[in-house]
Amino acid sequence: MPEHKRHCIETRSQYPTSYVPVQPTIKPADNQVTYQEFLPDLRLQTYVYCYWQLQTTQALDQQFNYRVVADGCIDIFFELSKPEENFVMGFCKKYTEFPLANSFNYIGIRFLPTMFPQLFGINAAELSNRFEQLSQVVPKTADFISTSFGPSDDTSSIKTKFDKYLLHQLSTSSFNTDVRLYQAIDLILKNFGVVDVEKDLDTGISARQLRRLFAFYIGDTAKTFSKVVRFQHILRAKPSLQSLRQNKLFFDTGYYDQAHFIKDFKNFYGVTPSRAFRK
Repeated sequence: MPEHKRHCIETRSQYPTSYVPVQPTIKPADNQVTYQEFLPDLRLQTYVYCYWQLQTTQALDQQFNYRVVADGCIDIFFELSKPEENFVMGFCKKYTEFPLANSFNYIGIRFLPTMFPQLFGINAAELSNRFEQLSQVVPKTADFISTSFGPSDDTSSIKTKFDKYLLHQLSTSSFNTDVRLYQAIDLILKNFGVVDVEKDLDTGISARQLRRLFAFYIGDTAKTFSKVVRFQHILRAKPSLQSLRQNKLFFDTGYYDQAHFIKDFKNFYGVTPSRAFRK
C-alpha cells in the first residue's frame, strides 16, 4: 500500500468527529469582496479542511479590514500577485484583524486541528496567537509557493498544485498517532466544547502529558480549544436575534450568565453576538 494511503487510513480511523470551522466575516452585501472555500483531493480531506480565496472583484475606495475569527486551525496564506510573501497563522484564542489594500487576491490552506504539526513536524505552540513568515517555519513549502503560483492561476490550477504538493508531503511525514490525544479531541467535539477538562477528558493519559500534546499539536490548552469549539458551534447554529434576546443560547451552550457569554463571543469574533447575527 502506498505510504500516503497508509497514513490516511491510520489517522482517519482515529481522527475525531468531523469538524467544520467557520469563517463568516464576509457578508453577502460585501459584493466587492468575495470569499470562497474549495475542497482538496479526497485523500487530503482528513488533514486539510479547505483551500480558500479572498479577493476583491473591483478596486475599493479605501483599505479593507478583514476579521479572522477563532477557529482552532492553522492556515498558510499568501497574496497571489506576490507569492514570495507567504505566511503561516497559528492557533488563535481571539479574533485577528488584517488591514488589506484596496485590491487583493489572497489564497490559503486551512489545516484541520493538529494536522499542520503532524505534516511538517512543527510545534504549534510556537505559532500561537500570531502569524509568521512561512520561510522561517517551513522553508521548503515557502519556496514551493513562491515559485509555483502567480496572478494567472485560477482555483482549478491552485487546487491541482496544492494537492500534488501536499500528497507528496503526506507520503514523507511521520505521524504521531497517539489515540489518547485524538480521543480527547473527539470528546470535546462531540460535546461541542462543553466539557469539564479536569473530569471529562480521561483517556488514559496524565493531565501533564495531555497539556504537552495539546500544546504541541493544537497550540494551546484543552480548555482554550474547548472554548473555541463551543464558539464555533454557536456560529454554525446561526441563532436569531429573538433567541439571543430570550437568553436561550448561552444556557444551551454551557454558559451560566449572559455577560460571560457575550464577553467570550466578542473575544473570539470581535463584535457582540447581536451584531454578528444581525441580518
